[in-house]
Amino acid sequence: MQFLVYIIAYPFLWFVSILPFPIFYALSDVIYFLIYHVIGYRKKTVRSNLALALPHLSEEERKVIEKKFYQHFCDMFLEMAKTMTISEEEINKRFVITNPELVTEYEQKGKSIMLLASHYASWEWLLALNKKLSFQGVGVYKKLANKYFDKLVIDIRSKYNTKLVVTRETIPLIANNQRKGILSMYGMASDQSPKNDRIIHWGNFMGIDVPVHTGAEVLAKKYDLTVLFAKVEKVKRGYYQATLIPLTDEPKSIPNFEITNQFIKEVEKQIHEAPEYYFWTHKRWKHRR
Repeated sequence: MQFLVYIIAYPFLWFVSILPFPIFYALSDVIYFLIYHVIGYRKKTVRSNLALALPHLSEEERKVIEKKFYQHFCDMFLEMAKTMTISEEEINKRFVITNPELVTEYEQKGKSIMLLASHYASWEWLLALNKKLSFQGVGVYKKLANKYFDKLVIDIRSKYNTKLVVTRETIPLIANNQRKGILSMYGMASDQSPKNDRIIHWGNFMGIDVPVHTGAEVLAKKYDLTVLFAKVEKVKRGYYQATLIPLTDEPKSIPNFEITNQFIKEVEKQIHEAPEYYFWTHKRWKHRR
């Protein structure tokens, strides 16, 4: 059944990926109409999240953000398909790193890097950064249930010099790289809600006490990794830019959970600047106190 789903879906995804951008985004507009106005995908969750995170806004203001979010949501997932065939030249034009010299600076220090990102704007095209590294790029991801789509994702991201590892493989990989002196940049999107049995720290996110992932901080401290935050912004439709923000070069000297709290504050800044580009369909505030 998995293979059947894959061979049915793959031709559509490939066809979408080769569409000229004007037609590509016209298709996104059609999908937006269906997802938002006809199906109403996760509308209840999105509205609840917006009300929790942005209570200072009126219902009408949140409704505007809601519609803009769904438009971006459809763009973003089609852009993931576009990654299948987009050229390196095109993605470099559409996803710009504003301060690439910072990467070179940290590479010259001879320390591996923990790159934190959020589910904001375009985290998929952030892979373009790995083409600018002499380091090995490693992305921590959640394995897809369909093994054929999982392999497709791995193949796509490997084009950008990215090695994908699931969570349980992260510590052995970092430990092995450290022993062998293999310098790497480890990318994690750490803004989603951890499972109940993995809660060890609560932080204030958008004015609400919620459990937060601390794995990136724990690894940074254990292996003395430089910690950077990738602030991604949507410049206009189909165009993004990312600015690398140093959080710490000496993680072992930082009090416990301070790096995690810094990361949360950076994500908050993104949301306040343009809330329509955050991933509101995820139940980020399902555990709160």
